Amino acid sequence: MSKKIEIAFCDEDLKREFDKLEKGQFQEKELFKFLLRAIDDLKENPSCGIKIPRNVWPKEYIQKYRINNLFKYNLPNAWRLIYTIRQDEIKIINLLLEWFSHKDYEKRFSY
Repeated sequence: MSKKIEIAFCDEDLKREFDKLEKGQFQEKELFKFLLRAIDDLKENPSCGIKIPRNVWPKEYIQKYRINNLFKYNLPNAWRLIYTIRQDEIKIINLLLEWFSHKDYEKRFSY
């Protein structure tokens, strides 16, 4: 029996931001489509993103979300989706933490 794969947002604020994109301007709608595609990919393969080395994890992620793994999914137009994977015997949850432009990604991860 394979595990059920779920996608979740780290909090209600992020979910609201996601929902708002769908009704936004052209660029927001584009980003919404990119995120939907990423969510579909993550449902197929939870670890399809690129694993981020532990030494660059933002302290905020470690403290706030108690992560023990961290991935980035490269979206079109240099956007990045950051997520962590949680699992138990029954299911795998891809917890979406944040998405941002490449420039903001570099700031967050001190590149």
